[in-house]
Amino acid sequence: MGGMSESLSVCCAACGRRHRYTAPSYPCACGTPVAPALDPHGSPTVVTHRDWDEEWIDVRCTACGTENQWPRPELGCPCGAVLCVPVDRAAGRTGRPPGSRVPAHRAVPIRTARDAVTAAVLYLRSLGHRDVRRADRRPPSGIGLAAPGIVVRVDPATDPASARDVECLWLTAMAQSAQGLYFSLAGYTDDARARAGLLELPLFVLAPSGTARPVNAPAVALDATAD
Repeated sequence: MGGMSESLSVCCAACGRRHRYTAPSYPCACGTPVAPALDPHGSPTVVTHRDWDEEWIDVRCTACGTENQWPRPELGCPCGAVLCVPVDRAAGRTGRPPGSRVPAHRAVPIRTARDAVTAAVLYLRSLGHRDVRRADRRPPSGIGLAAPGIVVRVDPATDPASARDVECLWLTAMAQSAQGLYFSLAGYTDDARARAGLLELPLFVLAPSGTARPVNAPAVALDATAD
């Protein structure tokens, strides 16, 4: 499914309104932009519930053959429905020519929890963590990600992360002999920052633009190594 971003006419299954949808592109580790291949013959479906295992699809880079997981394509209709845009899974095995004019985005605007996860994944890859995946065990709150040597929590809540949240991530990381990283949309309480400082746990705040901003010394040190 690695190739140029393509557009598809999508009909809302709830209200019948038609939309022009363009597949998002994401940067592969080799630097080539990749995008899911859309299925013009498929029918969009209304998302009625969330299943974490179905939130991601495999997208293969045609330049180097690397396969990564990215959020499945979705489109929000003004009627309130969220549509799952059909993808051509067969095309993912053969690949499509990469687009020469599609930029390798390093950040995505955050409107939903899925966008927050995508922003965190992009940032982690800029740190050199290419094999980012869903964590085997879900955290008590937020969304868990993992890669070799790291355990990550993405917190899309509207309230600042607490000291307990920080401690839970640190304990999970310690149990796996890994480094914990915390990404929050709403920031952190003063107690959470103090506890993270003692535990040397990097804290990042995700800006609405999708940029990850380090907010303590361990995070600043990591940020200095980003591409």
